Amino acid sequence: MFSRLALNHTHQRKQLFKGLGIKCLGAFIKCSGTFAVTLALALPSQAADLPLPDLGSAGSGVITPAQEYELGQKWLRIYRAQVPTTNDPFVLSYTEKLIYGISRYSDLTDSRLSILVVENPSLNAFAVPGGVVGIHTGLFNYAENEQQFSSVIAHELAHLSQRHYARKVEEQQQNTMITLAALLASVIVAATTDGDAGIAAISATQAAAIDAQLRFSRGMEQEADRIGMETLVRAGMDPYAMPAMFEQILKSTRYSRRPPEFLLTHPVTESRISDSRNRAQQYPKKFYEKSTEYELVKIRVSLNNTNNYGEDVRRFENELRGNRFSKLAAQYGLVLSLTRAGKTERALTLAEELVAAEPENIYFAVARADVYAEKGDFETAVKALQEKLKTHPNHHALNVRLAEVLMKGGRYNECAELLNRHVQRRPNDDYVWYLLAEVQGLTGNILQVHLARAEYFALNGIFSKSEIQLRHALKRVKDDEHQKAKIEERLKEVRQLERETLL
Repeated sequence: MFSRLALNHTHQRKQLFKGLGIKCLGAFIKCSGTFAVTLALALPSQAADLPLPDLGSAGSGVITPAQEYELGQKWLRIYRAQVPTTNDPFVLSYTEKLIYGISRYSDLTDSRLSILVVENPSLNAFAVPGGVVGIHTGLFNYAENEQQFSSVIAHELAHLSQRHYARKVEEQQQNTMITLAALLASVIVAATTDGDAGIAAISATQAAAIDAQLRFSRGMEQEADRIGMETLVRAGMDPYAMPAMFEQILKSTRYSRRPPEFLLTHPVTESRISDSRNRAQQYPKKFYEKSTEYELVKIRVSLNNTNNYGEDVRRFENELRGNRFSKLAAQYGLVLSLTRAGKTERALTLAEELVAAEPENIYFAVARADVYAEKGDFETAVKALQEKLKTHPNHHALNVRLAEVLMKGGRYNECAELLNRHVQRRPNDDYVWYLLAEVQGLTGNILQVHLARAEYFALNGIFSKSEIQLRHALKRVKDDEHQKAKIEERLKEVRQLERETLL
């Protein structure tokens, strides 16, 4: 389940970055040519539909794709410092696999994607120039199945492939790079709901200005719907899932005082649903298999943010008798809930049943190993995970969970070796660097603690702290000139990243 290490990381991250994100945000806008956050929020909005350039080329003659990518990467570093992302490797792996899979059938010409899964219960997804795709965990709660979830992804990829942010900026005839930076800053503000004092100070008028800047024109939304549906069909997915998802979104607003974040940027109307349904009817209806993996991830998301373990047990006992989830998925949720509640004997019995039913299912194998770890039988848990890793050596969730169990079981050197291999595969995963820093401290390798922390901070855009860690590392290197040169080179790179972020 969502490990205590991950929970500790989330808490420490919030404390560490508290207030830093809004400072970086202000610097980002200021150094992009504006003088204050309010200027970014006061950009003129237009109520009428904006005229679209030639849709065939999706071209933007003022902002180049290279500029978009550079600005998007700067934005990404600041966003990571401001907004909590998931530490659940199963949720992240599933989302990455799905988005990359769908993107192969999209109109994107640049395959570089940076994928974020934001720990936020609201219904939202977004795409930022430069190949950044963000999903709020709340989307899992609203999308009934993988097909509906995928329709949102396809829609966001269409915004990217058609370069809608750049086109919106052009149409407004603003100083393009400055305006695009302000639009991206608005995404960060709109996504922040944790009560940061700097964000909370923004007035309702400014918030309305943010919404106006993020809202795509009707023409852009129609284009993203059309191209997104074509992408779904090419990917072998259900085109009817798009109007069904729109209906889900619209239904969610009926008893809500504030609409979901997604509606602030992607207005959904009855006519839009009707257009989408008419478009879907051009394709033959087919039967699409229900994704068990989506159900399992949906269950993990629902449990990751709850602490009422007894209530969770009762909920999934009821789910076993219902039809919302398949029987195996509901039983998986019950195993996770029982494990967290400390009822390990019953959890183990049910976990064994799951593994017997689907021996190749990694979710079930890890759930059983988690029960052994909760019982204190780390040796059995480690053996089970290592056995699974033999056939799936690159599986992110398996590697992370094995590392966590090894660390909890006091096998620090093995854990460090595992994470050193895994971080080579995922150099941009801040949680892997966090785990590596933790275990290197437990092994007593302080040099490696500083180096891992430096990468963790650099990924989150906190370059001053990254530089401090690298300077500490330099002090620990004595006669190893090769290692010293590598650290000095990395220090130069981090300083360059900081300068680029502020340009």
